[in-house]
Amino acid sequence: MVSWIFDVPTWEFAALTSGAFILFSWLGAIFARPILRPLLGGRSSLNDIVGYILSIFGVFYGLLLGLLAVAAYQGYGTTQGIVAKEASSLAALRRDIAAYPEPERQNLTWLLRDYTRYVVKQAWPLQQRGIVPKGGDVRMTAFQERLLRFQPMTAAEEVMHAETLRQFNVYYEARRMRLQSVGTSIPGTMWYVVFLGAIANLVLVWLFDMSLLSHLFLGGLLAAFLGAMIFLIADMDNPFRGAVSLSAAPFEPILSDLMED
Repeated sequence: MVSWIFDVPTWEFAALTSGAFILFSWLGAIFARPILRPLLGGRSSLNDIVGYILSIFGVFYGLLLGLLAVAAYQGYGTTQGIVAKEASSLAALRRDIAAYPEPERQNLTWLLRDYTRYVVKQAWPLQQRGIVPKGGDVRMTAFQERLLRFQPMTAAEEVMHAETLRQFNVYYEARRMRLQSVGTSIPGTMWYVVFLGAIANLVLVWLFDMSLLSHLFLGGLLAAFLGAMIFLIADMDNPFRGAVSLSAAPFEPILSDLMED
């Protein structure tokens, strides 16, 4: 999908999508229908044939839209779980470094604070524009290097340090999964099939023999629903973009806690 759709309010995107389909349906009913029916013979049995084809076509197209809607929702939910896991791992990492002796505790806290501030203030706005942030790599490397410099002096410190390293690896894995989700979306080829199917549905409706008013009402109703379905799928397609997107809210309490330390 074109990226500008994520820069408009949700209600405008929904109205634009449904309105475009309704307009296409009405224009076809007014101008294309009088031409298409005579080309196909204009027989009284044409309604039965079109209805039969439309019912078969509708089954396959409905399955396609349903599967895409489920896939978009599952992708959104999966990414939401990744963000929650990352935030939980970061909170646990912050708790672990609080047990380190000074000055390591303060140094690690400063580095983790700088990284968390970057995630909330800089990385997330980039993700909302579809850009994979790169600045966190340097900050994570600096934190890791500082963590590896620590030399445990007691058995308790060895256990604490091993747990902190384990928690760091868990967080790093969740972070990489989040970054990989930034560009995740439904392939463009599938969107072509979706729009082609929607157009085919409306064209088949044009072939029915009924009054113009009935065409405008029934065709407009079908077009509005198709537009709403496509809007729903597109709005959830990229979990980090648009009004229905994941925010940095899970990281903000951690940043506030680090700022107080």
